[in-house]
Amino acid sequence: MPNAHSDQGQRRHAIRELLSGGPVATQQLLVTELARRGFTATQSSVSRDLREIGAVKTARGYELEPGDSADRPELNAIGEFVRAILPAGPHLLVLRTAIGAAQRVALALDRAGWPEIVGNIGGDDTVFVATDSANHQKILAARLERIVAR
Repeated sequence: MPNAHSDQGQRRHAIRELLSGGPVATQQLLVTELARRGFTATQSSVSRDLREIGAVKTARGYELEPGDSADRPELNAIGEFVRAILPAGPHLLVLRTAIGAAQRVALALDRAGWPEIVGNIGGDDTVFVATDSANHQKILAARLERIVAR
């Protein structure tokens, strides 16, 4: 069992293990479970850890992203083309891309199979992405921001 001063990497590994068993409803539940495993953590440190490991908040709770984009080169490649991610109402994201890259980005999003995406339309340097809820719009924007930040 780890001691109270376990390093951040071990704590993040423990969070991945917890999330691999299924969604966890709240960050506080993660803090409690980590404490049971001997880790000292606060809600704010767990929040940072979730962001760093690429977990997403869904309607069921916090989960690891299905089909991590790290092993999907077409998704990683879109990061170099996306210039801006802009919400447009509660169910639409507008992605500004490099000139001529919108079709490639739209196709990669289609192939990703992410449940948040209802559909998209790609032009020359703009992609409109429709979601079925405001919450899914936020989740999708966070996913895309992580890819662009890499």
